[in-house]
Amino acid sequence: MMNSISDGLVYGHRLTPGKSEAMLTWADVESWQPDQGLLWIHLDASNETALNWLEQHGGLSPLTREALLELGTRPRSVVSESGVLVIFRGVNCSPGADPEDMVAIRMFISEKRIITMRRQRVMAVQDIHESIVSGNGPTTAGEFFVALIDRITERIGEIVGDIEDRVAEVEDTIVSAETAELRPLLAELRRESISLRRYIAPQRDMLARLTHERIAWLTEADRTLLRETAERTARYVEDIDTARERALISQEELNNQLAERMNRAMYTLSIVAAIFLPLGLLTGLLGINVGGIPGTDSPWAFLIVTVFLVVLAIVLVAWFKKLKWL
Repeated sequence: MMNSISDGLVYGHRLTPGKSEAMLTWADVESWQPDQGLLWIHLDASNETALNWLEQHGGLSPLTREALLELGTRPRSVVSESGVLVIFRGVNCSPGADPEDMVAIRMFISEKRIITMRRQRVMAVQDIHESIVSGNGPTTAGEFFVALIDRITERIGEIVGDIEDRVAEVEDTIVSAETAELRPLLAELRRESISLRRYIAPQRDMLARLTHERIAWLTEADRTLLRETAERTARYVEDIDTARERALISQEELNNQLAERMNRAMYTLSIVAAIFLPLGLLTGLLGINVGGIPGTDSPWAFLIVTVFLVVLAIVLVAWFKKLKWL
């Protein structure tokens, strides 16, 4: 049976080895018993029906409910006897959204029941749903847990790789491209790196802690996959730091190029001023409106003065070249 997402139940599955029931209804969820297999429900946190069910029938402590519904939160985990509360951050794959504007995935997981919450669509959760529908999905809580983390981390890796590629492109074109084109691009790359690291770094720490927690429903194979995912996340954090440092170095190189161009322009203007300063002094002296200016009555005076000024300019240029100023 299919349910409508408008009732707050986005996905609902009852999982047993070799079998899964696709898209349970609220009636199926309320009639579920632990001996019937692993129950997974994915709820819309903005839907009133889902919120009422979570409060009245969820069987969760007030603190756990509050954490699942909290608007702004960083990645964290809380292990208790009843289950594990985990809050992840994943890439925002919604059309028109910035990938680094990460979305939250809130989950309470125990050996027999999984509750996940969303406010925006999370592609990693949809991947799990599609794999279950196709008959290739997880059948235990541990498999579900590591599969979801793996898909979240995989998409983060794609974004980190894209940032690294764009930084490399900037480094390759930094000599030939216009400064005005590259500076906004570098600023955007640094902003994306900082935004990603803000959530991925605590997620790395959280995964590292979970690998050492005593969680009964995690098998040794699950723990191995969890450790690998934690190591990948740690590597992505390092890659982000490296990309940000490379972007900063590229920004400094651009600033150096700009400063060099300005210095070169000022140097050229200084040389031109040095050449024309004595010429301007002479022409200024000859242009004063007082008596006694030599050559006033000579028809050759202007030509003589012009030739003298040209020769003086040539001498100044030759002298500057000898001094290696030009």
